[in-house]
Amino acid sequence: MSDAPAKMDSVSEHAPPEALLEGLDPEQREAASQLTGPVCVLAGAGTGKTRAITHRIAYGVATGTYVPTSVLAVTFTAKAAGEMGERLRGLGARGVQARTFHAAALRQLSYFLRTEFSRPVPRIVEYKAPLVAQAAARLGIEVDRAAVRDLSAEIEWSKVHLWTAEDYQKQAGQARRGEPAGIDHVAVARLIRVYEQVLAESGAMDFEDVLLAMAGLMEESPSVARQVRSQYRHFVVDEYQDVSPLQQRLLDLWLGERQELCVVGDPAQTIYSFAGASARYLTGFKQRYPQAAVVKLVRDYRSTPQVVSLANSLLRRGGELGVELVSQAASGPAVTFRSFTDDDAEAAGIAAQIAQLIEGGLTADQVAVLYRTNSQSEPLENSLALAGVPYQVRGGERFFSRREVRQALAMMRSTAKAEAQEPVTVQIDDVLGRMGWSQSPPNERGAVRERWESLDALRTLAQELAGAGAENLGQVVELIQARAGIGYAPAATGVTLASLHSAKGLEWEAVFLAGLADGLVPISLAERSEEIAEERRLMYVGITRAKRHLQLSYAKARTAGGNANRRYSRFLNGLWPTAEQSAKKARGLEVPAREDLTIPERELFERLREWRLEVARAGSRSAFTVLTDLTLRALATRRPRDLKALAAIPGIGPLKIEQYGGDVLAIIAAGPEA
Repeated sequence: MSDAPAKMDSVSEHAPPEALLEGLDPEQREAASQLTGPVCVLAGAGTGKTRAITHRIAYGVATGTYVPTSVLAVTFTAKAAGEMGERLRGLGARGVQARTFHAAALRQLSYFLRTEFSRPVPRIVEYKAPLVAQAAARLGIEVDRAAVRDLSAEIEWSKVHLWTAEDYQKQAGQARRGEPAGIDHVAVARLIRVYEQVLAESGAMDFEDVLLAMAGLMEESPSVARQVRSQYRHFVVDEYQDVSPLQQRLLDLWLGERQELCVVGDPAQTIYSFAGASARYLTGFKQRYPQAAVVKLVRDYRSTPQVVSLANSLLRRGGELGVELVSQAASGPAVTFRSFTDDDAEAAGIAAQIAQLIEGGLTADQVAVLYRTNSQSEPLENSLALAGVPYQVRGGERFFSRREVRQALAMMRSTAKAEAQEPVTVQIDDVLGRMGWSQSPPNERGAVRERWESLDALRTLAQELAGAGAENLGQVVELIQARAGIGYAPAATGVTLASLHSAKGLEWEAVFLAGLADGLVPISLAERSEEIAEERRLMYVGITRAKRHLQLSYAKARTAGGNANRRYSRFLNGLWPTAEQSAKKARGLEVPAREDLTIPERELFERLREWRLEVARAGSRSAFTVLTDLTLRALATRRPRDLKALAAIPGIGPLKIEQYGGDVLAIIAAGPEA
């Protein structure tokens, strides 16, 4: 993880506290120096937020402001909590607790149930699925594994919003929630009620109940609340844009009337609202705490200026909240934009480019291909396998391992043995139709939509093979199985294939964003403005995963010879290069906007502006008649060292060189290197 500047996260136990601030950039130092709350750290992608907050805690401990055991640092994954704890120990802040919300709540709940009520902790249900299936059976609702998964997620969504079964129907309607697994809201409300009964009968609680129970204890028992608040006096919450109403409720109870709270997050990376996360607590922090210190981490140590410029432009065009990143990395290759004739051509093109990168020195695990939905992985898996490039699918099953795909192939095989007389293409549609496939996608989200997408992707493949010369359905199945066999061959490590959601928090040297056609990004199910805004943030997350190489692509048609009616994502309007812009870039004539300059480039730009103002005042003329801002930006980015290079800058001709050439070159030579 890029947590620059590149310094060891450790200090000598005999070093003065100020040593903990050395090596931090100015914004990180400001965040680490704000030891009393409330504090809000808005940390853009790649800006070293973990470094800033761990040094803040360690500095507080070293100065005696914090007692280590009185600090609770909360994050969202056990991995992140483990990493934070390890860094804190390396910085001398032993005794600080770094935990997830659930782990912290469970530890407290276990202690107080034992000491205050002499009761054991109920069994914690790690997976809701068996109990959800049992509740569905009691209600006579037929469900498969995918439906159980969707219903489990819906129960979780209801609970993190602090809604009972009685609340659910009204709230789900107001939120315009789709029907999970095709089950209406009335039935889901009944299912939630029965699920809670099954949970109680088994003497267990789920993860949400842990938070609810601990919050209830603190609300009902002044003694419990007093003990918790005397133990923990300082709180740090990472990824605060992902907090849910239930988690915020518990955090408020932990705090009581105190304000010793530091939150860290990025509203531009809010992509889990479907699971109950809400950025309103982060974006409204200053309203809740008017006296709060707000620090913005803007220096991106992960990505090149080219990648950062695109990310910034994407947010600006959508009016999204987020920090304006400034790249600290060396300049890299231009972001590439490519269109392909169809999905298979896109996958083959990406695989070929990845193979070239690997030949050029990158390892396969330094490369990722990201897409919107898991069903998009099949042609990518196949193309990488055929190119001999190892890969791994993250956050989802490989295409041919999916249950619906395996079932469909089994039905095709059975139909083939019956030697039906209909054309192969008709047989394919008949089999998949019996499994629930239809020409039009369903309106539902989740498992229903994913199942349809998998079947539709399988249909596209089967129809393509049938059209390529397969004489009967049996041959189609054999060809598909051969492709599936290739798909299982790659090693366990390699190029990462992942959905945009599962890529959050990760980074790679090279990232390929595939399938960026309108209707996929934003996905066609996103209709409301807030849903479309979240889709834009999802693309932003994908872009900011790239360190150096970034390609955005889409296919004009789904299949070879198909209707080429796709266009690139609406989010890329004005960003996707026109033919004229591509020609300018090839000739080196493209100049970045002022906000896309790196910090050294901005500093040089400002020095040139000061010089220009002096020249303009001396001649009683307008500043732009000396040199335009466009020319100054070009000078700041290209830093010409001689008159020949200066003459290549747009807006500088022989007269300008004669008048100002020596001064301009002297200013550039006197400045720090970019």
